[in-house]
Amino acid sequence: MISRYSAILVAIFILGVTLFAGAAQAHHVLGRPAYSLGEDSNTPPGSEVELQVGEFAISYMAFPAFPQPRERGRLNVYAAYLKDGRPFAGEMSFRVREAGWFASTEEHLLGSQHPDDGVHRQGYSLEAAGKYTILVEFEAGGEPYLLEFPLQVGQPSRLPAIGVGVAVFAVLAVAATALRRRRRARGLARP
Repeated sequence: MISRYSAILVAIFILGVTLFAGAAQAHHVLGRPAYSLGEDSNTPPGSEVELQVGEFAISYMAFPAFPQPRERGRLNVYAAYLKDGRPFAGEMSFRVREAGWFASTEEHLLGSQHPDDGVHRQGYSLEAAGKYTILVEFEAGGEPYLLEFPLQVGQPSRLPAIGVGVAVFAVLAVAATALRRRRRARGLARP
């Protein structure tokens, strides 16, 4: 017969093994350590957009799934003609600019690429965390095309600009109400 003390030790051991087994698996994705995932990994993209523009069907993907500041990433753009499915063989230019209300309109050239197996691939490395807009520009049949795609680098802000504005307004409204009540109470208290 197992003593009460032994039963408690077995329960603590099982609980400990269960907790540590879950923590050991947390840093692996698809059987690979998370620290080895990068721009060339076979994980799903961080963002994927499909659209039709003019005579083209466009697919855009950004790698890795969670891009971080100062780390290499890759953008893939696949453009195919709608009428026959033939891939676009011309050059595409890639630029980046900050996105958001107070962002600069300054654009930085990432590069210009010809297709490799029908896919235009462009590497990137951005210094700061934040929201960015990727601009892809090309010309086909005498028509210019300019595509804009979102890219989030690092963790998104927990308080977006609208939330901060609403919070400041709420604090000012509460402060104004409290001041009015205090003044009214002083006026009633005076003889």
